[in-house]
Amino acid sequence: MRRWRVVDRERLTRCRVFDVDRVRFRPPSGGDPRDYFVIDAPDWINVIPLTEDRQVVLVRQFRFGVERVTLEIPGGMCDPGESPEDAARRELAEETGYRARELRRLGTVEPNPAIQSNRCHTFLAAGAYPAGAPRPDPGEELELTTVPLDAIGGLIADGSITHSLVVSAFKLLDVRKLER
Repeated sequence: MRRWRVVDRERLTRCRVFDVDRVRFRPPSGGDPRDYFVIDAPDWINVIPLTEDRQVVLVRQFRFGVERVTLEIPGGMCDPGESPEDAARRELAEETGYRARELRRLGTVEPNPAIQSNRCHTFLAAGAYPAGAPRPDPGEELELTTVPLDAIGGLIADGSITHSLVVSAFKLLDVRKLER
């Protein structure tokens, strides 16, 4: 399959966490260019903090898009010039106060390639341990909880965990276990 060619790009809106672009593409088969709208955002990271006794450190936080508290793993944006690994370590410490004996890359997904340009990198923070107090971003209120790793599938099945990138992170963890 051939790629569509970019004819023009215009930044329509700048927001704190993403920008919106109008991108005009010419179909590979020819014809008139068509406008599409792309959310341009920095890459994101997700971290599955797993303690030595196989407890997953989770965070509860209010999510403005769905207007309710969700149950998630720590995560966030990569700062400009920051590697996904460094962002994972930073977000783990900021949101939970935990560090990890080993940080292992599980994989990368594209959150919504139809309209978004970014990727989400997922890491396992093996041997996670408390190393200080959480330091959440301004406007971020988090509540920590731990759950046995074996209980995560049930929390996804019963709708306690609904964030698609969190579900994806645990699927990546399952796939990596199969590859061992």
